[in-house]
Amino acid sequence: MMNFNVHQLLLVNPCPVDDEAYIRSVHATSILDDAIIVDSFEEAIKQVDFVVGTSAIYTDSEKKHVRIPVLLKDFTKKIKEVNGTIGLVFGREDYGLFNEELGLCDLLITIPTSESYASMNLSHAVCLVLYSLFSEFEGKDHLPKSPVRMSGSEKRLLLDSFASLLEEINYPDHKKEKTKVMFTRMMGRAVPSKWEYHTLMGVFQQSRRYQKKNSEK
Repeated sequence: MMNFNVHQLLLVNPCPVDDEAYIRSVHATSILDDAIIVDSFEEAIKQVDFVVGTSAIYTDSEKKHVRIPVLLKDFTKKIKEVNGTIGLVFGREDYGLFNEELGLCDLLITIPTSESYASMNLSHAVCLVLYSLFSEFEGKDHLPKSPVRMSGSEKRLLLDSFASLLEEINYPDHKKEKTKVMFTRMMGRAVPSKWEYHTLMGVFQQSRRYQKKNSEK
C-alpha cells in the first residue's frame, strides 16, 4: 500500500495486529497505526461509497451476476467515472470472498492468470491492483525523465559519419548499401539519446583518424 500511495487500510475481523505485523511492515507501520478494524463486512462497506470486490473465480454466464467480473485493465479506466471513496475488497488468503460478500459489491474485478493455477497469493493480487491504479493516476509523475533524443540533423550526421567510415576502411562495395540500411534501421529502432549520439560520433571520428594515420605510414 505504501509503495503505491494508498494509506487507508480497513480490516474485517482480523487476526491480532501484533508485533510480528509491525516487524513485517518495516517502514509502513503508519498504515497499521491508522487501520480501521470492524467486526463485519456489512459494517466495512458502510465506510465507502463504491465497493469493488476481487476474485479469481468467475463465470461468463449472464445468469450468475455475482460472478461476472471486469478485467483489471478495464477497471482502471472505468473507475475514473466514480465519485466518492472507493473500497477495494480482498478476501481471505484461502477462500477469497464468499458469494454473500460479492453480492454486496458494486463491481467485481479479476486479474487474468493461467487456467492451470488461477488463484493468486493475496499480497501479489493486492500489489497488481494497486500498481495498475497507481500507473493510471499517479505513476506518470514518478517516472524517470526520458533522455533528450538526437535531432533529425544529428541523425543525418551520424549516418553520414558511418558511411564515411565504411569508405575509410575499404568496406566491400557489394555490402555497403545493405550495411548502411541496416545501420539506419538500427538507429531508428534505438532512437539514441544526444549523449549516445555524441559517443558514437566520437568513436567514428576516432576510428577514421586512426585509419587515416595508418594509411599515411
